[in-house]
Amino acid sequence: MFAVFGGFQSRTGALRPAVFKKLLQRDQPARGPSRGRWVSVSNSGETVRPLEGIKVLDLTRVLAGPFATMILGDLGAEVIKVERPGVGDDTRAWGPPFVGSESVYFLSINRNKKSLAVDLKNPRGAQVVRELAGMCDVLVENYLPGKLQEMGLGFDQLGEVNPQLIYCSISGYGQTGPQAQSPGYDSIASAVSGMMHITGPEDGEPVRPGVAMTDLATGLYAHGAIMAALLQLQKTGRGGHIDCNLLSSQVSCLSHIASNYLNAGKEAKRWGTAHESIVPYQGFRTKDGHIVVAAGNDKQFVQVCQVLELIELTQDPNYKSNKLRVKNRKKLLQTLSQRFQQEKTADWLRRFEGSSVPVGPINSIREVFSEPQIQASALQAAVLRGRLAAHSARLHDYTSGASHCFSISAHI
Repeated sequence: MFAVFGGFQSRTGALRPAVFKKLLQRDQPARGPSRGRWVSVSNSGETVRPLEGIKVLDLTRVLAGPFATMILGDLGAEVIKVERPGVGDDTRAWGPPFVGSESVYFLSINRNKKSLAVDLKNPRGAQVVRELAGMCDVLVENYLPGKLQEMGLGFDQLGEVNPQLIYCSISGYGQTGPQAQSPGYDSIASAVSGMMHITGPEDGEPVRPGVAMTDLATGLYAHGAIMAALLQLQKTGRGGHIDCNLLSSQVSCLSHIASNYLNAGKEAKRWGTAHESIVPYQGFRTKDGHIVVAAGNDKQFVQVCQVLELIELTQDPNYKSNKLRVKNRKKLLQTLSQRFQQEKTADWLRRFEGSSVPVGPINSIREVFSEPQIQASALQAAVLRGRLAAHSARLHDYTSGASHCFSISAHI
């Protein structure tokens, strides 16, 4: 993905702004009239992606930040990812599996970006970032609060260079508070936020979600806030500082679970695949796998009973309403579970066709990408890695005369 990363050197120099400007403008479509900055039109009149013409300086690593900037890149923004010389983003080593020398984990969250290796601890490296910040619309970083300020790269400092800069900080716990200086990790934030407390089997131990949902949710919040800030910039002509953090993002995603406690004092518990307030609304074991059934109202419950040929349940006074089904869930779910185990998943799916009951199989990842709907949605696409398809530029250090200060390469 990064064509020349292996040859990066730790030495950086102050480069003339004109060199950066030329690089950043490469292959960019012509912008529309003033006030139409966020809508770009190519010279041929073709429609282009919504963020084409927007430049993003990405100082993030691992998952939440790179996920946010990748989405911006997918929408057409030009993203320049700054990494540590010699080693790069931590996730480069998170494998196997690897594609060549790069981890699949890293590749999954860093498409549509260009790479730039800079030693930020070197004053000349910090100057490189300042010059780039002066030419970019958005900067995204996930350093410990105050770290970039020490390097002269904080929001206020870069705001003097570029008053229109949208500066997004992603951290574990926010810019202030007793834990502000603690590093942020998905698993820790998931635990502290209560997410693990409500995830797992009803009678089992807390479970970490199968993917880093806290990191991903934070990345989505950051992406949305940046989009809003771009709109605000249109109105005010000023940039701003966005503060996103893992803990706040995950607590906000507790949704009705948090509301139950705040408004009714009700503590949450684990329910496995089931729903605390709706029955039947969970996964059931079948003869060869699992199926999830979500009967959200009385009509759908009747249809479930019809498909399962358990019509007598619809006449039972204990199951006449959802409130009663929740109250008497144990006996009802035992009856339904026994019936579901008598046939295969595919047979049940066919039986439910034409009903209004939402159902679906619990798929393996292999089965996910064999799903006709997934294939029709074009979620899977082959892409070329940067060293095969992208240009590479070596920049010259005009101060020292050296030509090995750092390298930039495009990748997809």
